Amino acid sequence: MIDLAAPAPTTEGPTSSGRLIVTVLGFCGIVVALMQTLVVPIIPQLPHLVSASPADTSWAVTATLLAAAVTTPISGRLGDMFGKKHMLIACLLVMVAGSGVCAFSSSLAPLVIGRALQGASMGAIPLGISILRDELSPKKVAGAMAVMSATLGVGGAIGLPVAAAIAQSTDWHMLFWTSAALGVLCVVFAYFAIPESTVRNPGRFDVTGALGLSVALILLLVPITKGGTWGWGSATTLGMLAAAAVVLVAWGFLQLRTTRPLVDLRVSARPPVLFTNLASIAIGFAMYGNALTLPQLLMAPESTGYGLGLSMVAAGIALAPGGLLMMALSPVSARISAWRGPRVTLMTGSVVVGLGYLSVFFASSTVWMIMLGGMVIGAGVGLSYSSMPALIIGAVPVSETAAANGLNSLMRSIGTSVSAAVISVVLAGMTITVGTVTIPSLGAFRATFAISIVAAAAALLFAFLIPRSKPAGKHSG
Repeated sequence: MIDLAAPAPTTEGPTSSGRLIVTVLGFCGIVVALMQTLVVPIIPQLPHLVSASPADTSWAVTATLLAAAVTTPISGRLGDMFGKKHMLIACLLVMVAGSGVCAFSSSLAPLVIGRALQGASMGAIPLGISILRDELSPKKVAGAMAVMSATLGVGGAIGLPVAAAIAQSTDWHMLFWTSAALGVLCVVFAYFAIPESTVRNPGRFDVTGALGLSVALILLLVPITKGGTWGWGSATTLGMLAAAAVVLVAWGFLQLRTTRPLVDLRVSARPPVLFTNLASIAIGFAMYGNALTLPQLLMAPESTGYGLGLSMVAAGIALAPGGLLMMALSPVSARISAWRGPRVTLMTGSVVVGLGYLSVFFASSTVWMIMLGGMVIGAGVGLSYSSMPALIIGAVPVSETAAANGLNSLMRSIGTSVSAAVISVVLAGMTITVGTVTIPSLGAFRATFAISIVAAAAALLFAFLIPRSKPAGKHSG
């Protein structure tokens, strides 16, 4: 049964403080999520800018992904232990520090270090979701969590055209000065507007569990993201994947024997949590497939017969409505969850994602067709992401909400990582040459759309397997 009420305050209805909390946390979520696409516009120029090879400069993206995956569940657990507001501000300060390091960098090493610090801030989003549960009245929790969860997609969608415009009109370092300034604003707003929750789960921090999970994730995600460069059958790739499996098994065994584990696997194995997390992987895969393929299709030369020849800025603007739609549909997601339960919302979102990819599979010859497909995909991702916190929170103890939401965010990160690897392999393996430029073929794009349709179908299956429960609205009084 989903109980979003405990331990919410006793006040009912909207309050100015509640709206302020939602606004500030939503802004923080968008800024943190923006780090995902911040360097995308300058990736082609990075080898020249930092005097490194393309394979090495790809670590500017990989480092952010790894740091986010490793630190998100850890920051959630620390938030449950020491205070969610404290950890939220800590995450934002780390992002500011990382932005500063990147802003002063002129070589690859400091850039990668700074990007890793920026990625470490991703824990702010699940922490924000947990703060909303602790602080808002029961009637407002579901809608507010939907808004916060949708910031993952909104930040990435808005970040692409904004970052492209900054990169094209100014020095590339301005990208990071801008992110540092936004981070400072987030810290100030969070410090003055967010109350510290009294809900805690004190105890000894599971250092062994944190180190074990970190090693396992690095061994898993590095070969997934670098397999295309190293070779999927290489000894390095296969060896790291095998080592990841061994470490994960050993880590799971230790977690089950630990009194206060980093991740309570018994709680995580509950069907509502397990199948929601599996659906998160599939939806994360589908979301990132959209971010990787549609911009390239829009920017492909018109001489190919299928490309539309847009600039990076124009392509980003064309796809931005899909991200904005994620936020706009948050109230709709909350109403569906109150009416039929978040399980139905997740199923609906999965279907909508599949329909969006189906539309671009068959109709992608004009900008408006791709815009429409991107908006449908964004709507589906928004519905799906918005339903997940309610499903997770309804199945875990109140004192473990931040850690459980952190684990759910990790599952999304794994989905995006696998998507980046699979989509990149497909696009690199099916190409045509236009002049001196090699670009993915139309068949490659359609293959990625088909793969994403399968991912959406998998998410629908996992959502269907989540046990039925009463709609959240039945508990809101």
